[in-house]
Amino acid sequence: MKKGFLRKPIFAVALGSTLAFAAGYALAAQPHMQAALKALRNANADLQEAIPDKAGHRVKAMQLVTDAIAEVQAGIAAGQ
Repeated sequence: MKKGFLRKPIFAVALGSTLAFAAGYALAAQPHMQAALKALRNANADLQEAIPDKAGHRVKAMQLVTDAIAEVQAGIAAGQ
């Protein structure tokens, strides 16, 4: 048996395992979705502290941000 005969299949398995792990990590980590969630939570906190008298626009914005937070969380869950 040649010396390099077993090295190619072992390398292929190792490479495949590494790529599968990296792909799984990329799906699980979702850095852009996590960043969006953080930004929305910050926006929600800022809206809570804003002066209330905005002709209803502040209240509407808070509801839209709350809805967006729920959608991003659902997207993160779906991607895992």
